[in-house]
Amino acid sequence: MKKLLLILTLTANICIAQQPNIPRDTSFTVYSAYNKEKKKFPQIEIAEPKMPGGVLSKENIVFSSPGNRDLHLDVFYPQATSKKGYPGVILIFGGGWKSGDKSMSVAMAQQIAAKGYVAVAVEYRLSPEIQYPAAVHDVKAAIRFMRANAKDYNLDKSKIAVHGVSAGGQLAALVGTTNGNKKLEGNEGHLEQSSDVQAIIDIDGVLAFKHPESAEGQVAAEWLGGTYEQRPKIWEEASALTHVGKNTPPTLFINSSLPRFHAGRDDMIKKLNAHGIYSEVHTVPDTPHPFWLFHPWFQPTVDYTVRFLDKVFKKGKKRK
Repeated sequence: MKKLLLILTLTANICIAQQPNIPRDTSFTVYSAYNKEKKKFPQIEIAEPKMPGGVLSKENIVFSSPGNRDLHLDVFYPQATSKKGYPGVILIFGGGWKSGDKSMSVAMAQQIAAKGYVAVAVEYRLSPEIQYPAAVHDVKAAIRFMRANAKDYNLDKSKIAVHGVSAGGQLAALVGTTNGNKKLEGNEGHLEQSSDVQAIIDIDGVLAFKHPESAEGQVAAEWLGGTYEQRPKIWEEASALTHVGKNTPPTLFINSSLPRFHAGRDDMIKKLNAHGIYSEVHTVPDTPHPFWLFHPWFQPTVDYTVRFLDKVFKKGKKRK
């Protein structure tokens, strides 16, 4: 297990090493999270990447080069062809907007791909390198790239979901609630394509930075360029709750047992209900924040995700 994790970390670091001026924060990794959480949850095991049968992959594809800084993604997709193409899922890793890398999304992406989806683990720029809204621009650029290259992966570009965990969940919700928002589009790559998404999966990502339920502080301030008192408009703009409206797609919330990581969720659901937009909530009991990285919670997280996507994209196709 340690060897496999080391290989994944080294692979992720190669892309950074090839661009030596990029600052790197390694405070959050799968293994560091495991060492921390195993003290309280001794039963946990790391959900290791495992390539399922019938799934193909293409890795470390450059999808955007803002300021000559290459950004990469990994694509996992069904080997069997489909006349209509397969729906897509863009996976965004977490790490407080300052740490983590796309290798942390690989295990989840592989399993989602095995269920008939084009699953894409994306890299985005973190706060030690550049502040908000660069990460939002990067994710939207990845969505446009996939639409521009849909034929290569048998992607149905009319059906794309955005899926994120922790800080990635916050980004997923923000990307999904800003469908059609040109201000947050960015100006890198395939601008002829849409970055709109047709579903959101937010796993323990906050929906509002300034909220009675929120405990965001220094880490958020590092990404947002200052405290709430210093930059209130940015804190509000970066909050998905600010943007929820008629163009917001169906949304799935999967949460740990720690309330602070779904700040603003219930208010968002009220707004979704007002517009007649479908949503689901699944709270996984007795779990640490990064529960999706570990067994016994990894597979239920995959199952919740796929069932929701089937409901939204495949008209309730039943899974065994």
